Amino acid sequence: MDPTMWSRLMRHSPAAALVILVATAAPALARQQQLKVYISADMEGVAGVVTPEQLGPTGFEYGRAREWMTDEVLAAIQGARDAGATTIVVSDSHGNGLNLLIDRLPADVRVIRSWPRPLMMMQGIDSTFDAAVFIGYHAATTNPAGVRAHTISSARLAGVFINGTAMPESGINAAIAGHFGVPVVMISGDDVAVGEAQALIGPIEGAAVKDAISFHAASTLTPAAAQQLIREKVRAGVGRRAELKPWIVERPVTLEVTFKSYRPAELLAYLPIVERRNAHTIAYRADDMPAISRFIEFMTNYGIEIDP
Repeated sequence: MDPTMWSRLMRHSPAAALVILVATAAPALARQQQLKVYISADMEGVAGVVTPEQLGPTGFEYGRAREWMTDEVLAAIQGARDAGATTIVVSDSHGNGLNLLIDRLPADVRVIRSWPRPLMMMQGIDSTFDAAVFIGYHAATTNPAGVRAHTISSARLAGVFINGTAMPESGINAAIAGHFGVPVVMISGDDVAVGEAQALIGPIEGAAVKDAISFHAASTLTPAAAQQLIREKVRAGVGRRAELKPWIVERPVTLEVTFKSYRPAELLAYLPIVERRNAHTIAYRADDMPAISRFIEFMTNYGIEIDP
């Protein structure tokens, strides 16, 4: 509005001027109040989960583990909302990607399910998100401690490295989030997974819902206690989002993967974009983390059996 007309309106009809001011400011204020949180959920780091019999559909306690995982995600959602979150996306990122009991999630939450996905455990994230949260995570395959410690595939991979640094899944996924300028603000899992992520990513909030005893044993909180801790830590993490910077890796990005068998390294080295470093290790270089993610997803999902 012209400054002279605004001055006249303020002088002769302040109430009308106030209405115009509120109407003009409301859309911008609404945009400022939007707070988007991305939740990536795995299962190995959920309270009570310790053995393979809990991690897949044929396991005797898988049904209960799905409930515990769902409840931890619900606690994370509530913690994010306690901190003001208005939009939440949840990625079901364990096993077949069909673990969460989605009919128990709030109606306004979006859920990413099944595979393959170009951004793997971070599918759906973009630069509009304000914070990322990791629930039920585990330590890296190169870590000698941690319940069910592995990176991406416990059966196939003995090491995954980004720019020469050994990576847990939390590191890979934090780097993907960082590509989009999104900080990771909280992680839950066993004490080893939490400490590993904090040492790599920075001083994010951590909910250690169990203490690792061995690869298949832990001293664990009860589900209810774990859920309360997760809610508190997510609320704190989202509240600290401005001080927790995105974790950005140097570009171009070099991925190294060490296989437990020699054959995948041999076959992948037939591709001119892949370098074979030794009998079990290949290297691939890309411009950014989304390209690295797509390569990993292809490498771990393609098999001749998927052809018609």
